[in-house]
Amino acid sequence: MPGTEISDIKIYPKSIVCEDSQLRGDITISSGCAIHPSATIIAESGPIILGENCIVEEYSTIVHRIPSDHPLFEEGKTPVLTIGPNNVFEVGCRVEAYKIGEKNVFECKSFVSPYVSVSSGCIIGAGCSVQGKQDLPENTVIYGKDCLQREAIEKQGSQTLQIDFLRKVLPNYHHLRKANYDPKKARAQI
Repeated sequence: MPGTEISDIKIYPKSIVCEDSQLRGDITISSGCAIHPSATIIAESGPIILGENCIVEEYSTIVHRIPSDHPLFEEGKTPVLTIGPNNVFEVGCRVEAYKIGEKNVFECKSFVSPYVSVSSGCIIGAGCSVQGKQDLPENTVIYGKDCLQREAIEKQGSQTLQIDFLRKVLPNYHHLRKANYDPKKARAQI
């Protein structure tokens, strides 16, 4: 079965996670997320916590891999990649950022290197590549073949309609992984 590996994967209720997605490592998928088939999430340098209502589309890749020359790299420590709520990872994007805020859109075939910190409300345009050590300020838009930067005029909208649609459609065409983690039950055991 594709994507089946020895991993610590926590799937909250109300998430849609297609069975043929590739999930490796310690990954927490919060409530309301939609993980499409052929999406890849790899937690190599430490755990990944995917915030509520994130969408990870086909052939998109999220990797938490801290290179040995990265300022966050320390032997013996496992940094956590906490991805904020309401992010959209569109078809074919590859995101290795060490920090991701909320309400960002990583458009088709975009790339973000592990030396980049993405704040909130950012858009990485289709085919754009963000590399080198940099912190993107809030509401940054990267666009065009030259990967130009500007500040967004308006704040990012909600993806609620798209998530509602995916909750209805994906189960009709794909096998889903079942929710295996309930935070209420976990608190009761403490």
